[in-house]
Amino acid sequence: MGPMNHDAMMSRLAEPFGNFPDILMEWSRIKGDELALVDEKREVYWAELVGLIDRLAARLVETGLQRGQAVAILGTSTVEYALVFLAAMRAGGVAAPLTTSASPEQLEGMAKDSGSIHLFIDAAKAAELGPEFMAHLIRVPLESIDQWMAPPGSRAPEFVPEPKDPFNIIYSSGTTGIPKGIVHSHQMRWRQFASTGLSYLGAGIEVRSLASTPLYSNTTMVAFLPVLLAGGCVRVMGKFDCAKWLGLAQADRTTITMLVPVQYQRLMDFAEFDSFDLASLKLKYCTSAPFSADLKREVLQRMPGGLIEIYSMTEGGVVCLLPCHEFPDKLHTVGRPAPGSELKVLDDEDREVPPGTPGNLVGRSLTMMSGYKNQPEKTREGYWTDPEGGVWQRMGDIGRVDAEGFVELVGRAKDMIISGGFNIYPSDLEAELAKEPGVVEAAVVGVPSRAWGETPVGFVVLKDGAGDTGAIMAAVNARLGKTQRLAALHAIAEMPRSHIGKLLKTELREAAARLGGTD
Repeated sequence: MGPMNHDAMMSRLAEPFGNFPDILMEWSRIKGDELALVDEKREVYWAELVGLIDRLAARLVETGLQRGQAVAILGTSTVEYALVFLAAMRAGGVAAPLTTSASPEQLEGMAKDSGSIHLFIDAAKAAELGPEFMAHLIRVPLESIDQWMAPPGSRAPEFVPEPKDPFNIIYSSGTTGIPKGIVHSHQMRWRQFASTGLSYLGAGIEVRSLASTPLYSNTTMVAFLPVLLAGGCVRVMGKFDCAKWLGLAQADRTTITMLVPVQYQRLMDFAEFDSFDLASLKLKYCTSAPFSADLKREVLQRMPGGLIEIYSMTEGGVVCLLPCHEFPDKLHTVGRPAPGSELKVLDDEDREVPPGTPGNLVGRSLTMMSGYKNQPEKTREGYWTDPEGGVWQRMGDIGRVDAEGFVELVGRAKDMIISGGFNIYPSDLEAELAKEPGVVEAAVVGVPSRAWGETPVGFVVLKDGAGDTGAIMAAVNARLGKTQRLAALHAIAEMPRSHIGKLLKTELREAAARLGGTD
């Protein structure tokens, strides 16, 4: 890319708002013979990327897609999946990737909530769910999108996004009810990712990304959208495997990647890790789950390039960044609020606490969600309004801020569990346990897991004669999504409670640690 093109694209990405499809079109002219998307089976070059997106977008519009309407996508991450995601945006629609581990009932609920009339589904999920699943929708096999899309040369009607137009819906993982649909606008995504792409161009990084988390996860967007805005190449990986990831990173000379803590832990534990050449790595990101200081330290020692931890929520709120390589003495924190982000620490009565005092975190930034799809009440519940009328997102975490502005997390409100990067809400699992005939009372806690970061463990008080916890756990796990399933279930005589009747989950966590049986 010549200096004129480089400077022009930096100027475009520096604008306060822009059109994603226009940027992709410009890169297709500049980088035609370079790879844009690749997986194990397919390579798409920049010269053909925009044409494929346009053909898919044209067909979406022909088959009824309206401006602002969702396009549901369900399956393992592939090049085809990525093309549909981008085509939904190009057509003026909204990408709605659905969580593959969700139950059939949850998937139906998400698709209905999104308002989609299309369902792009891969062969594995189609076989698992059967031909009658969502049969009233326009079902398109992901593997056959080339046959479904409009003929070569077709162009979708022009779509010029407004800042508030919805860009995507990300469904929260982990609830047994219908997950909430988190809506992000074009403005929010531009602010979030154009600046990242600009930073790559400004640093002169040749951007080759390895995206090994699912495209239905907001986490993965960091390894996907800003890379394309910077004219780079995204390698999409279907299922994470240490040997495969290392082989691809070495062969591709990967420069950018996003991994969740569990993946970093597995790589550090992999016996052959040190035999692979990862010298091309420039930046590694991590988000979505607690990232221990010891693990950060080991990653810094053994993997080349910088390591940046991102703390935020899919909903928005504060964005904290910790460049671990620059602050080795702050690895116990999640960093400081990024430019444009603000953070406050409140007590249980929503009053600000003195510096250094733990409290409930609330934050706001330029990258806040538009709201939960179809759930204005839930949207409002997640906000805190300050005395001046400013709106802040409740982060759901308990933390404190040190004298230098670094944020240390000390606990999580409502005891949310993060397993493998996905949120699990104990109350949902407890409700499922309570449905079992032999259960009098149930509680679920998260315990440390080397494999998943955390894993849910259940405790039940049983009726006389109902002593088969194995059968109860099997029945409940059969109703839960894959990421939610209990790792162990223990029967106890009574639940530990305080003098005012509050359930003491700290004691249950200690009991779970003693009883073991999770890893």
